[in-house]
Amino acid sequence: MDPRQDKKTDVKKLIDKVRALHEGDRYLIETHGCQMNEHDSEKISFLLESMGFLPAPSEEEADLIVINTCSVRHSAEDKVYGHVGRLKHVKKTKPDLKLALCGCMMQRKASRDYVLDKFPQVDIIFGTNNIYRLPQLILSSDENDSLAMDIEDNYSDLDNQLQANRSHPFKSYVNIMYGCNNFCTYCIVPYTRGREVSRSMEDIVSEVKDLALEGTKEITLLGQNVNSYGKDLDDKSSFPELLRQINAISGLERIYFMTSHPKDISDELIACYKDLDKLAPYLHLPVQSGSNRILKKMNRHYSREDYFEIIEKIRQLDLKIALSTDIIVGFPGETEEDFKETLDLIEKVGYDNVFTFLYSIREGTQAAGMEDQVPQEVKKDRFQRLLDLVYREQRKKYESLVGSHLEVLVEGVSKNNPEKLTGRTRDFKLIHFEGPKDLIGQSIRVVVKDTSTFALEGEYIEASRS
Repeated sequence: MDPRQDKKTDVKKLIDKVRALHEGDRYLIETHGCQMNEHDSEKISFLLESMGFLPAPSEEEADLIVINTCSVRHSAEDKVYGHVGRLKHVKKTKPDLKLALCGCMMQRKASRDYVLDKFPQVDIIFGTNNIYRLPQLILSSDENDSLAMDIEDNYSDLDNQLQANRSHPFKSYVNIMYGCNNFCTYCIVPYTRGREVSRSMEDIVSEVKDLALEGTKEITLLGQNVNSYGKDLDDKSSFPELLRQINAISGLERIYFMTSHPKDISDELIACYKDLDKLAPYLHLPVQSGSNRILKKMNRHYSREDYFEIIEKIRQLDLKIALSTDIIVGFPGETEEDFKETLDLIEKVGYDNVFTFLYSIREGTQAAGMEDQVPQEVKKDRFQRLLDLVYREQRKKYESLVGSHLEVLVEGVSKNNPEKLTGRTRDFKLIHFEGPKDLIGQSIRVVVKDTSTFALEGEYIEASRS
């Protein structure tokens, strides 16, 4: 018998035990961090509801609160510490409330030890590789009335056997690999998510086929570096081949992926944009800096010239592929000249969107020990200058779209205006417009009427409804 099947049977028995004790209890999940964390929370939600828990409308009404943590930056960890601290008062008024912490922070010993020392109100701790252990941890917490903790350093395929409560019935995240082998000098991810492990192509394609049959129209393939997918598999599967197989699945309309490392992007992958009709014309390609000197210190394994060459190959396709990137401001040793090279790169590439970050020291990374840390006031000044450029360039991109008729997948009601709907264009731009709520989940045509810095404003073309 497959040993995985034995473990799945054990998990099922534990789920039944928890259900007998907690059916009707209410849970709340608070998620910090990236899309991978969001998808992990979808799995946790499904697992809790299979144990009889029901969603809670607020922390005060919850019997179990799960905080899924992020460790990428200090600010992310500080938010979690503040959140856990506030819940101490909730637990005083509701002593039976269980508080669970999971995610990347809990994989990090320093963060985990801080929680153990400062927050005795925490009942359950688990990491990124063992969501399937949650039923056992709940039972252990019940039986011993003490902290129940389980951390696994290595990826477990059992988590992929879990189903997920998808945030939307028409769009889904799908993990294709876990971990990272790149060891960028600023990044904690290899220490929290571990080394790269690819899922089998067969498992991924099977999951996507099931999702398509259930009505999913949009898939986002997730990995810390999707371009290196398959290198650890015996059959040497490749990311372009995976895209080709997913593109052939009936019912899907859009395929996105993230994140893509410039050092590993191939001509074969770039050609997929021309060859695959469902691959959305959007590429997130983090450059981090426009300075060769800083890129080398970051251990990124490409130069600005290499990056420009990739961009040129993409432009030559003449498919109007929208580009986005990540930029870190104030990396150790960054000079004014280095920063100006970053501004120059942004202007030359002409991104549709730029995600900007102030460099944050992460203990345990190589960059944390570098002596030439940039003063905070210098970082903040450069950050504001970067934002000024990014917003100006992005506004130009958006204004050029006024009058365009765009395909939009309607995602829901706008968070800022309940009178409007919101959706994404094929090249991942956010657009708001008025329309009936039964459009949610449908692909429609919208004409762009106006813009803001961060979104488009449009008008639904009713005759196009399908």
